[in-house]
Amino acid sequence: MLAVDTNVLGRLLARDDADQVHAAESFVGKGAWVSLLVLAETLWVLDSVYELSRVQIATAVEMLLNHRELSLQDADVVTEALEHYRRRSAVEFSDCLVLEIARKAGHLPVGTFDRNFGKLEDVQRLG
Repeated sequence: MLAVDTNVLGRLLARDDADQVHAAESFVGKGAWVSLLVLAETLWVLDSVYELSRVQIATAVEMLLNHRELSLQDADVVTEALEHYRRRSAVEFSDCLVLEIARKAGHLPVGTFDRNFGKLEDVQRLG
């Protein structure tokens, strides 16, 4: 299976350059894999560059999870991270992803200095 980088995934979601969108769609048409790192980078770009709302970001993640040609690394982890993200308005998606990756690996609690992230179950606020 092919894999995509942040630029390709970003074009598929932002749809802001017709030629690149077409090229990205052609590339993933036979199936492509999205790593957790690419997912996290892409969502950061959607938030910071395109200024998408939390609802729009959650919708983008859901669309990726249900995309017929894309396969997300550890889709179960992404699904759980999405649930946390939807419930906690002050926590970033990447933090939710960090928590669920650690949970799957059996390495809890997650230590943080982040006040909002520290409110999640299995996250320990330090200091």
